[in-house]
Amino acid sequence: MIVRAATEADAVALAAIYGHHVLTGFGTFETTPPDAAWMDGRRREVQGYGLPFLVAEEDGRVLGYAYASPFRPRPGYRFTAEDSVYVAPDAVGKGVGRAVLSQVVAACEAAGLRQLVAVIGDSENAASIGLHRSLGFEPAGVGRSFGHKHGRWVDIVWMQKALNGGDSRDPDRPGLSL
Repeated sequence: MIVRAATEADAVALAAIYGHHVLTGFGTFETTPPDAAWMDGRRREVQGYGLPFLVAEEDGRVLGYAYASPFRPRPGYRFTAEDSVYVAPDAVGKGVGRAVLSQVVAACEAAGLRQLVAVIGDSENAASIGLHRSLGFEPAGVGRSFGHKHGRWVDIVWMQKALNGGDSRDPDRPGLSL
């Protein structure tokens, strides 16, 4: 398995992976799967901020992806990003999520960010919570019943990882241009 930057050629695979999670899971609160053009626009937007949008590929097939996006559009948040990670259903449990997310974390640290946040859909999402915990994310809170999907109320779990010393000192770089 290799991890590399996502390209326009990956858009169909990205849409298929995300679409599966939109239709079957609670990790995202989307209810209609976006098409490949939307996914490619998201990729371009993320990469336009200088943030990572990475895919895990094996034998020419995209098995999963992860990226970091600006946490919020206000300048005060310019040192914080939010991660997202999705894995093809037949690749779950094979280290794909860890492979791409660990490199997203490393790229955010290299970019000088100070906080990386995970907003995990569903407090019962043990796989994502466990993955983030294994990479050093710590629980930051639970938002009860923030969404409604597939006939039930769904929580969000906030997790956070300090990068580059977190809030132990003032930033030494300008942060994201928002």
